[in-house]
Amino acid sequence: MNEPDWKHLNAVPLPLQEFQLQLDQNNVNAKQLEEWRKIPVLYQLALEELKNKIKLIQTEWKLLDGFSPIEHIKTRIKEPRSIVEKVQRKGYEVTLDNILREIHDIAGMRVVCAFVKDIYRLMDHLRTREDIRILEIKDYIAHPKPNGYQSLHVIVEIPLILFEGTRWIKVEIQLRTLAMDFWASMEHILYYKFDKKVPEHVVNGLSEAARATYELDQKMLKLRSEILSLSEEQDLEESSEQPTAAEPSSKTLSLATDHAESRPQTC
Repeated sequence: MNEPDWKHLNAVPLPLQEFQLQLDQNNVNAKQLEEWRKIPVLYQLALEELKNKIKLIQTEWKLLDGFSPIEHIKTRIKEPRSIVEKVQRKGYEVTLDNILREIHDIAGMRVVCAFVKDIYRLMDHLRTREDIRILEIKDYIAHPKPNGYQSLHVIVEIPLILFEGTRWIKVEIQLRTLAMDFWASMEHILYYKFDKKVPEHVVNGLSEAARATYELDQKMLKLRSEILSLSEEQDLEESSEQPTAAEPSSKTLSLATDHAESRPQTC
């Protein structure tokens, strides 16, 4: 890659200078630094590839069902400092190999759906695809975290076709409902406000809010099922009222009779 292309790396939301500084402070050699220059671009491209796949699914569902269960998609690249800290928390030396092998969420995507049922429907579809490898699934919907956090976390690999061959890049997908996403955003704000030292009564309040979120999701899912059922019944009633080709309506018969009587009689 030529020099102008490398300068473009600064536009990638993973500051190369900061990351190189972090690695340099951990005695990473020049060869590893040079190899790392490619990584931010690859993770960004993997996110774009995955986003295009999800958007295609979104469009196809809308064509088939008349609506899409996917509300919106967000992507992000993990900050360099967070990557280094996570490697250290895991007890590994900060090297490029350890980063690529042990850190699965450098590239992250959040897919927000309307209902829990839609999350599992999307998950079932992803399992069938040959252009996505599923490495790990953590179901915090079926088994919420102690604080009430709910989401479906999936580690996948996305293929990038490069001159050097196919390279599979890891991406973490978080699947949530609108209600779960709202709760998680509020929880993040509260923990940031208290610098992660949240009073016990606030923790209890968050747990109660998480239960309310779950109940809201279930209530809305039930309402959607009822609405779809009523819509199907209405469609059946309307179709049964429509005259068939073999049984023309009385209005059609009347018009035909009037037309026949109005024609002049010939001998």
